[in-house]
Amino acid sequence: MPNQERFAANPAVAYVAPFAAFAAFMTVEHAFGWSAQWAYPLRLVVTLAVLALVSRRVLPWRPSAPLASAAIGTAVFLIWIAPDVLFGPGYRHHWLFDNALMGAAASSAPQALKHNWWFIVVRTFGCTAVVPVMEELFWRGWLMRWLAHRDFESIPLGAYIPSAFWIVAVLFASEHGPYWDVGLAAGIIYNWWLVRHKNLADCMVAHAVTNGLLSAYVLLTGQWQYWL
Repeated sequence: MPNQERFAANPAVAYVAPFAAFAAFMTVEHAFGWSAQWAYPLRLVVTLAVLALVSRRVLPWRPSAPLASAAIGTAVFLIWIAPDVLFGPGYRHHWLFDNALMGAAASSAPQALKHNWWFIVVRTFGCTAVVPVMEELFWRGWLMRWLAHRDFESIPLGAYIPSAFWIVAVLFASEHGPYWDVGLAAGIIYNWWLVRHKNLADCMVAHAVTNGLLSAYVLLTGQWQYWL
């Protein structure tokens, strides 16, 4: 069966494959202790290849409200850093955030790479341009609909099904480890934004702005723990 027909027979692949490839590669990196200097760029190349070859037909290209989406992304960024700014670095060391289940708020990047311009450029590109696309395809493009109905394509993008909405928000929060509290807020806001505009590209823009601002904040303030 040609690739196009095989993917059409299983439409979830286009939404899930980039996220799965990114997560699987990251797991292998950690298991074998590969150097982030070359492993992270390779992870991005693999993910971009999957996006181009498998997900191209489902990628949305036109946000309906780009400026408002950028404003939403900015608001999420401010929410993300607010607890640490308001309550100080000790906030993330509370047992609710720093524990065996959620991990610790510490950067996985070795000290030497924090001064490596190539790694910084690649990491910033990945956070801003790749992660928002593959995460929005997975979380809000696929999972929020699949939880409502196994034939997820029968559920319109942005349909509000309470159980799916909140499960995705909680799972999205758990993905962010010791930042689960602000991750939950971000998940709720991004979910709501999709419900409001019915356009996954708007969520991608908002997510990209959040991550881009957070990357700039990391580089300007040296708060590397935000790059887990």
